[in-house]
Amino acid sequence: MNHQPDPAIDGPGFTTMSVASILSESAVRHAERPAVHFMGTSTTYRELWDQTRSYAGALRARGIGHGDRVAMLVPNVPDFARVYFATLSLGAIVVPVHLLFKADEIAFILRDSGADLLIAAAPLLGEAVPAAAREGVPLMTVLLPKDASIDLPRLEAEAAANAPIVRHEPVGPLEAATILYTSGTTGTPKGAVGTHLSIIEQVHCTLLDAFDLRADDIVFGGLPLFHTFGQTAVMNIAFRVGASVILLPKFDPDVALSLMVEQNATVFTAVPTMYVGMLEAARRSPDRPPLRYAVSGGAALPVVVLEAFAEAYSADVHEGYGLTETAPTVSSNPLHEPIRPGTVGRPLWGVDVAIAEAETESRIDLIDEPGAVGEVVVRGHNLFKGYLGRGDASAEAVVDGWFRTGDLGTIDDQGVLSIVDRKKDMILRNGYNVYPTEVEAVIATHPAVSIAAVFGVPDDTHGQEIHAAIVVHDNADVEAEELVAFAKERMAAYKYPRVVHLVDALPLGSSGKVLKRLLADQHAPLRH
Repeated sequence: MNHQPDPAIDGPGFTTMSVASILSESAVRHAERPAVHFMGTSTTYRELWDQTRSYAGALRARGIGHGDRVAMLVPNVPDFARVYFATLSLGAIVVPVHLLFKADEIAFILRDSGADLLIAAAPLLGEAVPAAAREGVPLMTVLLPKDASIDLPRLEAEAAANAPIVRHEPVGPLEAATILYTSGTTGTPKGAVGTHLSIIEQVHCTLLDAFDLRADDIVFGGLPLFHTFGQTAVMNIAFRVGASVILLPKFDPDVALSLMVEQNATVFTAVPTMYVGMLEAARRSPDRPPLRYAVSGGAALPVVVLEAFAEAYSADVHEGYGLTETAPTVSSNPLHEPIRPGTVGRPLWGVDVAIAEAETESRIDLIDEPGAVGEVVVRGHNLFKGYLGRGDASAEAVVDGWFRTGDLGTIDDQGVLSIVDRKKDMILRNGYNVYPTEVEAVIATHPAVSIAAVFGVPDDTHGQEIHAAIVVHDNADVEAEELVAFAKERMAAYKYPRVVHLVDALPLGSSGKVLKRLLADQHAPLRH
């Protein structure tokens, strides 16, 4: 049948949806409840939204409006929320920047995103100033002391000098809200564009079906807010229900434990490396917060760590799975069901997850056999719009409507998803597939081991050799050979690591993931 185009069917419609409403609505519904706790001071929802409206007024006076891109280099302090929501309230797009980036890396983000403005916190100006100057991007600061000699525009001062906005601007559900840059461990970072719909639907589905978050909950906010996990799974979800967030600019397990005890934290959301740190802190202090439950994501959490945390903090750990391109959560072990250690639970409502042939790249060949190993593919309301300026990369990532995660996994006959490993991290030794997370889980059961990372190194005889970088507990007395023997006794001959490196710390990425590619490069044999 042939139908004439009609804007009522073919047009964008009149529906509006803004992530900024997460804060603006709670400023009415939960006006006097504390939104954030930071350095002994609490800020209510009414106060935070009023401050945000003032920031938005200053940005509007500078010409920032619908579709403009505002890069922000701000740590986990109240100003992150103010800048984030002020930008979104104008219909502009937020571009969070990794706090550890150097000037060249910041300059790349500014250039690639087409940033119209950079807002940088005072402690980060050393790298932000040359980056902004190089790209010709206007720069504003927050948190700059009043007596500082640096002559730069201060957002706080301009907010005080301009009229605040009254309400946030309307935007379409599928319009861009964020540009979040992937880690770039396999090449140049790519800007994943997220929509207002995917972020808000992510929040609502999580609250309805996964986690029982309440207005009187106090959530630990140690995850970096420049990353999707911290933004959505901590800040946006907490703000939606009127809960409070404890902000910690830099994660330190002893400080985190002290703050959570002081503020009576009820929910702990973190990545596996933070769980390991909290177990170490628990060895040094008997104090405990009144946690109701904990959430883990970002990487595989060894079952032994999950169980040890649950025992030490009297709180079950609900593990989930997601990516920057999926807003971020794909699946989780929901609060209303018994946890399934070693799995990442069921997909969120409205999110389809399947297993596909990992080696087929030009099309999606689904494997419907329960328990079969293949690449995890995803479709649903949580998907990103694509990679900014990288149509080729978008086409490679989304095939036949499915997003290829690059992760290997299985789905059992109950629909529960388990992640086996990253496709690129899999080790091929003597023709056998070795999944590092499986080996790490075994090594983690050794009483001296704090955390382990297993990776492959090129080898002329075996194709790849299995190495492990291991951090041991404080004062643990163990030799590398003992750990090799421990692993050898507990797994097949082709799986155990032949080489163990005892290290003080593992290299971490922006979300707390271990950078195995760096470890592999460090220990690769020299080629002549």
